[in-house]
Amino acid sequence: QVHLVESGGGLVQPGGSVRLSCTAPGSTLESYSVAWFRQFPGPGREWVSCITHDGSKYYADDVEGRFTIFRDNAKNTVYLQMNALKPEDTSVYYCVPACKWYGEWGQGTLVTVSS
Repeated sequence: QVHLVESGGGLVQPGGSVRLSCTAPGSTLESYSVAWFRQFPGPGREWVSCITHDGSKYYADDVEGRFTIFRDNAKNTVYLQMNALKPEDTSVYYCVPACKWYGEWGQGTLVTVSS
């Protein structure tokens, strides 16, 4: 099973932007679909976005138009560009190697949207 590592989170003001990165040390990410999820208080994680191995992109309704998922296969990385951030986007963000995921989760990266 490929192991993914998230990075790029931090503190950002409302209306600001941040770019998250998802890499796969020791593995090739190019042949995988990659999804981003986020964790809010309570059980379960919310699906945010997914990019398939052939480049199709999908977004949750509440991030459509604000977030962009894309991949750079030369850098073995999938990115989540997050613009027009809102305080309710504050969460730990996780990437996983499939659009639907029932496996283990990594450490995630924390995004805090606050003034």
